[in-house]
Amino acid sequence: MEQTVSLSIEGGVATATLCRPPVNAINEAWVDRLNEVLDEVAQAGQVGVLRIRSSGRVFCAGADLALMRSIFDSAAGRERMIALTRRMQEVFARMEALPQVTLAEIGGAAMGGGFELALACDLRIVSDTARIGLPEARLGLLPAAGGTQRMTRICGEAVARRLILGAELVAGADAVGLGLAQWSAPAAELEARAQAMATRLAELPPQTLVANKHCISVAGRSGENGFGAELAGSGLLLAAPETQRRVTAFLEGK
Repeated sequence: MEQTVSLSIEGGVATATLCRPPVNAINEAWVDRLNEVLDEVAQAGQVGVLRIRSSGRVFCAGADLALMRSIFDSAAGRERMIALTRRMQEVFARMEALPQVTLAEIGGAAMGGGFELALACDLRIVSDTARIGLPEARLGLLPAAGGTQRMTRICGEAVARRLILGAELVAGADAVGLGLAQWSAPAAELEARAQAMATRLAELPPQTLVANKHCISVAGRSGENGFGAELAGSGLLLAAPETQRRVTAFLEGK
């Protein structure tokens, strides 16, 4: 069976590596394997951070062109593409909802479904030389695996209209200014920076990360009481032994 995504766990960091050369093109097997990885991470109680990276120069170039060629010219084939896109929506939504903090390490091109995957992560660090975006409009298509929704929510409507309607790819060096990523780094430093970031995050109590991530998510959903979520989360954390240990050490100047 083709290996498409590998998973390793070290301490509190799980690292999912996209490894379907040459460009980590997305097909059904790729999506199914990513979902299996999420199963493993969700069941790993010690893991606080999921880092997603690529084994090659390209992070993920989007849909498998060979698959598109083989099915695009028939009604049945188009239904298969819709089914794949629906499945991508489901798996990316599941990634977004993971209790763990998710970090996308974007070392090379991330386009279409590949960048939609990155947008489903909490945090994104991108190489200054990478090219990223949602250029589906060039093919008469749209980024339907959550791209229009997440980019608009994350970057704002003006940026989403510019990049999606203009089918524009941007350099990683410009990503932070547009809100597409939180950090940009020189290509030679990206891996070390991402690893250090993941390690630092994993040193925080997993329960704390879960509670904070939940409250941030609630803030983006209408009709939910974010202030109530903060109070409920605070109540749980104040009673947690690790929180009590950390607060006591802080108060004692340790």
